Amino acid sequence: MNKVRTAVVGVGYLGRFHAQKYAELPDSELVGVVDHSPLAAQQVAIELGVPGLTDYRALLGKVDAVSIVVPTPLHFEIAEVFLDHGVHVLVEKPITETIDQARRLIDLATLRQCVLQVGHLERFNPAIQAAAKLIGTPRFIESHRLAPFKQRGTDVSVVLDLMIHDIDLIQELVQQPISSIDAVGAQVFSQDIDIANARIRFEGGCVVNTTASRVSLRQERKMRIFQDDAYLSIDLQQKLLSVVSKKDSAPVESPSQVAINEQSFEQGDALRSEIESFLNSVRTGSVPVVTGEDGLRALATAIKITELLSISK
Repeated sequence: MNKVRTAVVGVGYLGRFHAQKYAELPDSELVGVVDHSPLAAQQVAIELGVPGLTDYRALLGKVDAVSIVVPTPLHFEIAEVFLDHGVHVLVEKPITETIDQARRLIDLATLRQCVLQVGHLERFNPAIQAAAKLIGTPRFIESHRLAPFKQRGTDVSVVLDLMIHDIDLIQELVQQPISSIDAVGAQVFSQDIDIANARIRFEGGCVVNTTASRVSLRQERKMRIFQDDAYLSIDLQQKLLSVVSKKDSAPVESPSQVAINEQSFEQGDALRSEIESFLNSVRTGSVPVVTGEDGLRALATAIKITELLSISK
């Protein structure tokens, strides 16, 4: 089987890891890396033994698939060029800045018969993958995604920076249209919203309370899911899943009637799994785990929450 010719556009903090994975995978031939900074491009190029470029258009005709790991405002412009030339695209989240841009990329990928995958990395978290098999009809979901302040990522609000991870997971788990959203938030260290909380109601009756902060003292990525006769607690950072359920159909009158099943998973390499999945879709034509439509769905909800926060300023 011929290797997929790959490249990475944007080799800053996260893009460098993308390039390393493509260089390691046996079905990938990393043909180059691109960054607007010649120094960044050359550092990664020397590390991996490939050409380092500053113009992504120089890759056209030389690659089959690319990762786009640049600031969000550049996602649409770069992804559009590659898709229009028949190149498969893995674009980091959020898919684009606007809903219209996302729809245009989805339509273009369909027209050119290209894979368009969005980098919602938590879909490849083993604790989430295990929990998804156990979820029936969620009634209430609570999520917390907390992180210490870092300048990187502050070009967008905490909703598009952090909360969008949980928005994607929640919408994938609930699989129902949203009926209403309430949101509050505040600026702390940056020029945009740094801590936010959203209450999302779905048409099927599920209620979600999700919080994201980039001004916390510690990192935390947790989700709690309540459904009929069971409660799932997921620690996405530590890769832990706890399932609390009734032992039988009788009312719970004592702790002995409750079964607790705890599982821990290897830390693994979610980014490697994401890229392997992307390359598999490229080779086989299968639908990617996180489609362009999934990216659009998460973006639309994140934009709605952001608009509500702007109104409340």
